[in-house]
Amino acid sequence: MQPYDVITTGRVGVDLYPQQIGVPLAEVETFAKYLGGTATNVAVQAARLGSRAAVVTKVGDDGFGPFVRDALRRFGVDDRWVGTDPELHTPIVFCEVHPPDDFPLLFYRAPKAPDMNLRPEDFDRDAVRQASLFWITGTGLSDEPSRSTLLELLIERGQSGSAGTAPMTVLDLDYRPMFWSSADEASRWMRKALAHVTIAVGNETEVEVAIGERDPHEAAARLLDLGLELAVVKRGPEGVLAATASSVIEVPPVRLKVLNGLGAGDAFGGTLAHALVRGWELEPALELANAAGALAASRLACADDFGTLEEIEAVLDRSPRHAA
Repeated sequence: MQPYDVITTGRVGVDLYPQQIGVPLAEVETFAKYLGGTATNVAVQAARLGSRAAVVTKVGDDGFGPFVRDALRRFGVDDRWVGTDPELHTPIVFCEVHPPDDFPLLFYRAPKAPDMNLRPEDFDRDAVRQASLFWITGTGLSDEPSRSTLLELLIERGQSGSAGTAPMTVLDLDYRPMFWSSADEASRWMRKALAHVTIAVGNETEVEVAIGERDPHEAAARLLDLGLELAVVKRGPEGVLAATASSVIEVPPVRLKVLNGLGAGDAFGGTLAHALVRGWELEPALELANAAGALAASRLACADDFGTLEEIEAVLDRSPRHAA
């Protein structure tokens, strides 16, 4: 079997998005059902751009499980490692949509989400070792047995690189306070994971939780000091900053009218993953990822509405930096 370009692991669920914009949940009359979950969305975006992608996660033994698998296959993501937890339900997420910057989320993951019960035996260890890029999320570190499983896999993958090289392994900081007992606890486990990855991606709040620094330049420098090869700080309306040992790159935002910003970070991540495994130079990779995020934010759904390469490039071509 050919190695995968991208394997992600972490959250999966069903997003129920309101069909009435700008009103609280109490006033919403109808919802539409979509595939969701950060790690799942990243795999979908990578697959949409042409990467061979898979996600390792779990659903509940309910009617939403087949929906998740069918959607993944429709989007071109390998679902062979989507397991079923017979004791739990597939997570559901409701959101309110108040453009341009207010999108409250209501998670139904009680008593526990199936994706937090991932164990080593749920993974094909050879596939993880051989994948060009392996993507985990901070949420996966918030509870056991997922936490110990991910740390074990990261250590094993880090030992699998040939002499003088390290495989691309990404920690998407993905900090959701409702999944943690405290920010300090999140920081503790994120730092443990950061010791075993080569790339970190997060927004300003997430890097502050992880390493105690919010300023993008200082945060990137601190991440590199931990031994990472690439630190990416998403700055929302200010664009994105990325740093390596030899360079700092700042990419300005792509401005589109925001409808729902919830999927922007995942579209960014999946596009960045695709570009990196294709060997793109860092700056054009970031520009493409930035445009993918902006396009996602201009649409309602996440995975269902992510852009194709042609659509993303068209957005990029229209941006002031490229239109000239």
